[in-house]
Amino acid sequence: MNWFEILELIGKSRQVLIKKLSRNDCSWADDSGKHQNGIYIPEGIRQSGFLPPLININPDKPHILEAQFKTLWPSTGELKLSNLKHYSNKGSELHFTRVPKEEFADLTPASLLLGGIFKNSINDAAHWFLVLDSACEEAELLESLFDLDSEFHCSLFDPATAFKEPLNETDALIGEMISALKADTLDKFIAVAAKLPTPAHMASAAQSEYLRAHELTNLDPYAIPNPGDAIMKISRDIEYSIYKRVERRHRAAEVLRILSVENGLKGGESLVNAVVRGYPALDATFLSASQHRKSRAGRSFEHHIFRLLTDGKIPFDEQAVTGGRRPDFVLPSLKWLNAVDRDFNGAVILSAKTTLRERWKQVTLEKFNCGLFLATVDDRISASAIDDMGTHGVTLVVPESLKKSKDTCYDLKNNVITFADFFVNELATKREKFASAGKDKFKS
Repeated sequence: MNWFEILELIGKSRQVLIKKLSRNDCSWADDSGKHQNGIYIPEGIRQSGFLPPLININPDKPHILEAQFKTLWPSTGELKLSNLKHYSNKGSELHFTRVPKEEFADLTPASLLLGGIFKNSINDAAHWFLVLDSACEEAELLESLFDLDSEFHCSLFDPATAFKEPLNETDALIGEMISALKADTLDKFIAVAAKLPTPAHMASAAQSEYLRAHELTNLDPYAIPNPGDAIMKISRDIEYSIYKRVERRHRAAEVLRILSVENGLKGGESLVNAVVRGYPALDATFLSASQHRKSRAGRSFEHHIFRLLTDGKIPFDEQAVTGGRRPDFVLPSLKWLNAVDRDFNGAVILSAKTTLRERWKQVTLEKFNCGLFLATVDDRISASAIDDMGTHGVTLVVPESLKKSKDTCYDLKNNVITFADFFVNELATKREKFASAGKDKFKS
């Protein structure tokens, strides 16, 4: 389904469920030998009233509570008589079965189940459900629309209120822009709003907010219990929240400029005229917004890794050119990387990518005779891709919570370590000579 069809479904609903799918929720669809055929629903949702009430229909087995209900699956067009079953003697979760198998097959890790209760039933079905593969654009748009943070697993939402911006921020921006129009100072307002903060400034602001919230003075990875989780919180949640506020101001000013300055917006027919004639410029503006978000996220993540290395007093060279490549970080220095008499553990290549897809292969294009580490906060990497990285000598460095999460494929992979493992075991233990020696000793 395309994004506008999904929005239409959400708009027809009085309540919406979003659940990040664990491996147990969908592995049955890829393995014919598994007897399970469905999804696990957590206790909070079971008790919320979102799903039909459960009853015992077999007095000989009073611990089994269940219910049947019609479900509509718009992606496949199927109307299912689904089943809910709760084994009260086995745990708190609810088993949701009789669902379309193809919806759950071949999914990327951390995909999303989206469902809702219709305001008005369709074909006697009060509930609808669909699955969004985490690799698709619609999943990213859904995460942004409902402001799902890095710790999100499952929740219910009210579509009537979930999308509303804070009134104080919205009203303040509207008032400021109206005042600029009335005072004929719109050009000045647009000129100021057009200057988006640099990635370095955004990263620094997010780091400062995290430090204040946790009463810390720095991001020393040896002093923080879970440095990977800290970086994920800073980059995926705090910085993105700051960026969205800045971007809204910037894009609103840009749209107002296109409509009012370039196309003479005044109201009535002028509004239609300005929208139609300004559409190409508006389209380019929103395309630019999407591309800028992705490039900003990648560059900011490097700034956060830079801060960890700096606060940990770990020597490194950044963006050093070697062999036609430009690794994000060379530890302890480019000089030591190129030394002819060093051993394998005498240097480290550390690359940083918020999302991987196929871009991890860039890391392996040059052979450096040292450990290749790839830091990421991406929870969507498949098991086969992780194995492929391992055959190329790449070790993934992921946040601590993602390593053990049931939503990812990381926990049993030997070539996946946490940020804490990287700093404590790979640097401070295995390469203790340069892990905390300071930059001066290894200057190029």
